[in-house]
Amino acid sequence: MRVEIWSDIACPWCYVGKARFEKALAAFPHRDGVEVVHRSFELDPGRAKDDVQPVLTMLTAKYGMSEAQAQAGEDNLGAQAAAEGLDYRTRGRDHGSTFDMHRLLHLAKDAGRQEALLDALYRANFAEERSVFADEERLVGLAVAAGLEADAARAVLADPTAYADEVRADEREAAQLGATGVPFFVLDRKYGVSGAQPAEVFAQALTQAWGERSPLKLIDDGGAEACGPDGCAVPGR
Repeated sequence: MRVEIWSDIACPWCYVGKARFEKALAAFPHRDGVEVVHRSFELDPGRAKDDVQPVLTMLTAKYGMSEAQAQAGEDNLGAQAAAEGLDYRTRGRDHGSTFDMHRLLHLAKDAGRQEALLDALYRANFAEERSVFADEERLVGLAVAAGLEADAARAVLADPTAYADEVRADEREAAQLGATGVPFFVLDRKYGVSGAQPAEVFAQALTQAWGERSPLKLIDDGGAEACGPDGCAVPGR
């Protein structure tokens, strides 16, 4: 069974939701039969690379709330993250474009290191002091820590077209599936789960999707030649 997760590194609920989903997956009896694929979704796709501002400034401008309300929201998110065993800085974080991070995540996917890089990016953005925005060497360092080659990461960051099509394709697909926000979980292209649901909801979704998988129906009269572990059928003479 395949679970696809659309998310953004700038999304705090994606950070929390990933932890809750992984808790459910760890307890799922068929977890070894579940493939998890992470897909790109930018919450702020039009933001320029060098447009970086404090999170509170972004929140007050985008949602029309007061700074006190924005800070209260951050404090609540910090408590939610802590309940999942995650570190979360409720003061001093900033916000910017995540496009380069998503491009690096596609590089990491090709190298089999996507999960490691995603975790590193989340941790750096939400728990660590040094910004991940508009700082390419910061991103290179995180990529190397996740198991990628520094030169490969720098090459992607130096070429704005590298993996850009893959990021945009993920985002178009999310729109086609009806995702208007993240995190967005799709199980076997049959069930969708929106938001950072409790682990119990993810567990229920995994169980239901696994139980309703359709067995493969073969159209075969058994007489056609084929190859198997013992070799290939030899046509009759």
